[in-house]
Amino acid sequence: MHAMQYALTLPADYDMEIIRRRVATKGHLLDEWEGLGFKTYLVRERGVHGSPVNQYAPFYLWNTVAGMNSFLWGGPFQGVVDDFGRPSVRQWAGLAYEEGGAAGSPGRVAVLRHQKVADGGLVSDVMADAARQTGRLAGEDGAVLAAAAVDTSRWELVHFSLWAHDMPEADGDVYEVLHMSEPGRGRLARSC
Repeated sequence: MHAMQYALTLPADYDMEIIRRRVATKGHLLDEWEGLGFKTYLVRERGVHGSPVNQYAPFYLWNTVAGMNSFLWGGPFQGVVDDFGRPSVRQWAGLAYEEGGAAGSPGRVAVLRHQKVADGGLVSDVMADAARQTGRLAGEDGAVLAAAAVDTSRWELVHFSLWAHDMPEADGDVYEVLHMSEPGRGRLARSC
């Protein structure tokens, strides 16, 4: 499992309806994408849920590197590059994934939290704790799913959770979910 995200931070006066229309017309393009676990089409709007910015920031969990690469190198990602320029694409190795009690519900909001891995101690303990946090988040009321991944070049964890209601039980940046493509969600590894 591989996590991936790029974030397009837009001007403060940007009409976010442009992004909403874009997702409404193009979001289905990944509904059957080979190798994709899921993609959440995420936005933050300045002043909503405490966001300081307008941002389009999709988050992906991939089942295969081949699927991720075909998306990045010649797939729909080229449309993002053509329209907004080439953003930096963050990637993390997957650590844990759990379906939540509200797994059958559509996700309304997502929460993304970045956490530095402290120096010292056993890395295996850090990873085991990230897996436990994933399980705890998935067990909260209204949780659709939760995942954790690590970027070992920065020693940074990312915790991702998807919620069926607007008041998530998680700390981090809150995003509205515009669409979710999930062709391989049922095949995502529960722990890595």
